[in-house]
Amino acid sequence: MTLATRPRPARKNADDSRSSGLEPPELATKKAPTQLRAVETFERILSTCSELLAEVGIERLSTNLICRRAGITPPALYQYFPNKYAILHELGRRMMWRQNEHLTPWAQVATMRLPETEFADSVAQVFLSTLHVTEDTAGGVWVMRALRAVPSLQHVRMASHEAVTNLVLAAFQDSYPAVDVAQARLTIRLAIDALYAAQELLVDDPQQDPEAVARVMSEMVAAQFVKLRAS
Repeated sequence: MTLATRPRPARKNADDSRSSGLEPPELATKKAPTQLRAVETFERILSTCSELLAEVGIERLSTNLICRRAGITPPALYQYFPNKYAILHELGRRMMWRQNEHLTPWAQVATMRLPETEFADSVAQVFLSTLHVTEDTAGGVWVMRALRAVPSLQHVRMASHEAVTNLVLAAFQDSYPAVDVAQARLTIRLAIDALYAAQELLVDDPQQDPEAVARVMSEMVAAQFVKLRAS
């Protein structure tokens, strides 16, 4: 008669150790690559993570899986990233920056002074252009989902929205110096969050028509901006 032995627990990697949410994951890169070969490895990690996100999603993604696909060793990855969340953090930061690039030329005095219908059209155009950034980014849909679903990554989205709020607010103040700044900031921030939520709707429900969503959202935003101008 033999005694039953307790099975050993599976070995956890750096990603699994923080999956319980008891300890927030490290998000900063460990070091910036300087040599050409190091830069190539750094970028390969990011591009491989993007590809795998589109294939397996956030939960099944792991640093071990990234290493196998990228053809590198775990120590090579851990030179730059402490875990998968740090890689997602960098991907999210880059995608939000590319989206915001489309907003900078839009957030001008001339735009803020457009008649309501033309202003709504301009909002629709910038809405669709930033949506295309997400769609054209490898794994972009899953990066967007990660920025919403992973608590430790939500600050990337929030910081981006705050930066865009300040950008638009500055242009609006230049156009309408007498505006109530607190009310303007609130209106602009809510508009940005609503537009982003509409993009998330399109990602989660592909049956929705992007043009129709852009039109409805832009008209809502334009109406609030016109109201703000008159305040």
